[in-house]
Amino acid sequence: MAKGIWVFAEQREGQIKKVVFELLSEGRKVADQLGEELCAVLLGKDVAGLVDSLGEYGVDKVYITESDGLENYTTDGYTNVVTDLIKEHQPSVFLLGCTITGRDLAAQVAQRLETGLMTDCTGMEVVDGQLVFTRPIYAGKAFVKASCPEARPVMATIRPNTFTAEAKPKTPETVKVTPDIGNIRQVIKDIVRQVSERPELTEADIIVSGGRGMKGPENFKILEELADVLGAAVGASRAAVDAGWAPHSMQVGQTGKTVSPVLYIACGISGAIQHLAGMSSAKCIVAINKDEEANIFKVADYGIVGDLFEVVPILTEELKKLTAQ
Repeated sequence: MAKGIWVFAEQREGQIKKVVFELLSEGRKVADQLGEELCAVLLGKDVAGLVDSLGEYGVDKVYITESDGLENYTTDGYTNVVTDLIKEHQPSVFLLGCTITGRDLAAQVAQRLETGLMTDCTGMEVVDGQLVFTRPIYAGKAFVKASCPEARPVMATIRPNTFTAEAKPKTPETVKVTPDIGNIRQVIKDIVRQVSERPELTEADIIVSGGRGMKGPENFKILEELADVLGAAVGASRAAVDAGWAPHSMQVGQTGKTVSPVLYIACGISGAIQHLAGMSSAKCIVAINKDEEANIFKVADYGIVGDLFEVVPILTEELKKLTAQ
């Protein structure tokens, strides 16, 4: 009989991704409602020291698999290990963060197990003993509730910043697993790191983004100044990226990155459907645009009709004063 709420404890270079703690916090509530244990699945090289940080968020058991072959994520290696674990222990639910790694791994594992998969979810609740997920459709214009009552395990990827990470310290049981990595077809030749003091876009609590209204790459400096005051990441619309004003790594939208920050500040962004699809689930959206008919105002919680080149510097200075107090 399937049993256990499992969370994939994604880590990179010895650091657990923030979305994992959010999933564990919500998974703890689900596990208590369903009377099941909460488990984390941790893969990597020399990652045993990360178990304590997972225990801070209420996990009962950690399945840990360490190997030189798991030091860096590969589709084949991680899929083989996770699939074998699930087949052996038969959890009822397997949750992953909706990150680049999480999306890739979830699709592969679901296909191997021939089970259902809900993707890009922004909500999760127990209804009549079944786990029901909420996910956006039509570029965020509508939401649907979906469940897979016959699937085992039920699988879903959850957007970062959807849930609040709430510490509930426990001392988890540790189960060390000897991996069968199998044949890995992917070869990692080099890892190129982008050095920045700002948070990674998909994990940032606050994002300041610029669009076509920025008028050129040199003007992103005013967004960077605001972001530095707020401890925010800097993003861009597809129009700004296509114009060569910002790298693709900064693109927010359907063909860029999907983000769910606590605060999203859109500067000079018209609000095309493609962009809204990537950021409409932000908890608070502030739009700054001189066109009062801009589509972005339809989804914004707060709107400022004005020239961003005047508004943003004033906003930056006022926030500097507040943070200095």
